Amino acid sequence: MPEVIFTGPAGRLEGRYHPAKQKNAPIAMILHPHPQFHGTMNHQIVYQCYYAFAHRGFSVLRFNFRGVGRSQGSFDHGTGELSDAASALDWAQAINPEARACWVAGFSFGAWIGMQLLMRRPEVEGFISIAPPANLYDFSFLAPCPSSGLIVHGDRDAVVPPKDVNTLVEKLKTQKGIVIDQQVIPGANHFFDGKLEPLMETVTGYLDMRLANVR
Repeated sequence: MPEVIFTGPAGRLEGRYHPAKQKNAPIAMILHPHPQFHGTMNHQIVYQCYYAFAHRGFSVLRFNFRGVGRSQGSFDHGTGELSDAASALDWAQAINPEARACWVAGFSFGAWIGMQLLMRRPEVEGFISIAPPANLYDFSFLAPCPSSGLIVHGDRDAVVPPKDVNTLVEKLKTQKGIVIDQQVIPGANHFFDGKLEPLMETVTGYLDMRLANVR
């Protein structure tokens, strides 16, 4: 799990990178939760998603947004963090020029950033959005949502009420040409305390289903 440093718009960004053995392996990038609420690339959900992709033959990158850990800069309310994510994907693509596909996964704030990146990068063919904060941020930019993906959240989420996620999913499901898979984890709060196992079973099950269709 090599530590990597690459250049972002506000200075140096720190990450962890797992190179795949195959040259044309797909790329995955995992985005962490809110920087002002202890969100880092070492968050347990980010870490688990990182290895879920790595075990499935992806080249995987997770990194700290600006102002987190050893990443330079300061919190920028999403605008700068989206630029950080774009730079991170640029970096991953530069060292994987033969990569045949790209996925983005994010948790909470990271899910919001990931969905915005999806709109700007047509090469992203799949996403995993964990507890997307549909009540806290505007997701209307997903018009249309360009890729199929998984939206997973808990039914006991007090930070992002399930009804707000349901509204987002219903909007996305009306769009043609993509499939949004919504999964609800019973008894899970926003942080999936005590529910990490069923969350990761859902994520890996979805990944395996999508990858089986590719091969």
